[in-house]
Amino acid sequence: MAKVRLTKNELKKQKDNLKRFTRYLPTLELKKKQLLVEIRNIQHEIEKLDAETLRVEQEITRWVDVFAEEIDLSEFIQVKEVITGEDNIAGIEIPTFENIIFEEPDIDYFNTPLWIDTGIEVACEQIKRQKAREIAQRQEVILQEELRTTIQRIKLFEEVKIPEAKENIRVIQIFMGDQQTAEVVRGKIAKTKIVKKKMMEGTSA
Repeated sequence: MAKVRLTKNELKKQKDNLKRFTRYLPTLELKKKQLLVEIRNIQHEIEKLDAETLRVEQEITRWVDVFAEEIDLSEFIQVKEVITGEDNIAGIEIPTFENIIFEEPDIDYFNTPLWIDTGIEVACEQIKRQKAREIAQRQEVILQEELRTTIQRIKLFEEVKIPEAKENIRVIQIFMGDQQTAEVVRGKIAKTKIVKKKMMEGTSA
């Protein structure tokens, strides 16, 4: 702890610091709760995307087995644009997934199975889910980092700044109290000396 100056100005400064720290701490605690809620929501969303992706993959496997035709759907799917946005969570900017636009597929319907349209549609939805999951993971990383920083700040205020300000105030107040007591004592001593001097002067006269 840095040595504190034992002055009235320093006392005011330390009291202002304490007031600021104690006022700011609840804001940090609220931010921590908001971040925790949002992180849980994102994790839940990732779980839902994973479950839906797995369910569709299992359905596609059974579907392909029925038709017994091997078609590489990736030949017909080309991403034209990934549309993303931004959101603000507890004062933090995070990316959001909006949509994916695909190129119009060039399909030879005479040489492809009847289910090709449905297959392409399902594959495109899977790609969208994968991209949504990727962005959700980025959201979680950003918010986890902000949560870590917020928790560090809370600890700094609770364990260092607030106790330090309180201790500085206590030390200054004790010193100023001692100074005031010493001044009173010096005043009484001076007054006693004056009285004695007057008495001596009166006696000699």
